[in-house]
Amino acid sequence: MKLPFQKRMYLFPAGCLAFILFFTVFGDKGLLRIYELRADIAGTEERLNATRVDNEKLKREIIALKSDRRYLESIARKDFGFVRNNEVIYQFPQEKKQP
Repeated sequence: MKLPFQKRMYLFPAGCLAFILFFTVFGDKGLLRIYELRADIAGTEERLNATRVDNEKLKREIIALKSDRRYLESIARKDFGFVRNNEVIYQFPQEKKQP
């Protein structure tokens, strides 16, 4: 069955429009790809901000370790068990929990 000329005349522009619309949505630079890239950028910016906050904390800790003797002493006491001269440490056995 052959379509009349007038109907065939509309098929070509409709096909071109469908082709363009398909690549506008699903192509390499289409709307879905743009959405994915924006989500990726947002995630990367969140990680960047978290890293900046961690970096600032570490910078403050470095400054404190270089200049604050009390902070350095507290780290040595807490992490390494250091004590001052003439200090006595009492260690008590931990109680065992019974089920």
